[in-house]
Amino acid sequence: MDRWLGDGGMPVIEAVGGRFDAYGVGEDGRGWVTAAWSPTAMACNPHGVVQAGVHSVLLDAAMNFAINTELDGRDRTRATLEMKTETMRVANAGDELRIEGRVVRMARQVAYAEASARDGAGQLVSRATGTFLLHRQPE
Repeated sequence: MDRWLGDGGMPVIEAVGGRFDAYGVGEDGRGWVTAAWSPTAMACNPHGVVQAGVHSVLLDAAMNFAINTELDGRDRTRATLEMKTETMRVANAGDELRIEGRVVRMARQVAYAEASARDGAGQLVSRATGTFLLHRQPE
């Protein structure tokens, strides 16, 4: 899992200014991940505002990473089945944001997760929920 710190194994994360910095499993047994995000110009429209689709990229990656922290052995997420993203506040190039991803529920074939982006004052900028298909090694 440590190899996913930084760009999460996806150069697009680094290109848009994201960097995963911590992960684990909480006392509740649920996987989590955190990241810093300072959006680059590549993440923005011509007015310098981060595109909603870029929020989705970071939040999707955070949810996937959080789920993978809770899986054993070679079990991994396989695909995002469904995802909803909401953007509540404008984010601009150079803003300092924090991303958090958390597992909500883990089942045999699917997992449910949520993620959020917050500004330096802790205000919610965007959030997402998702359902993910799991690949589990035969027992």
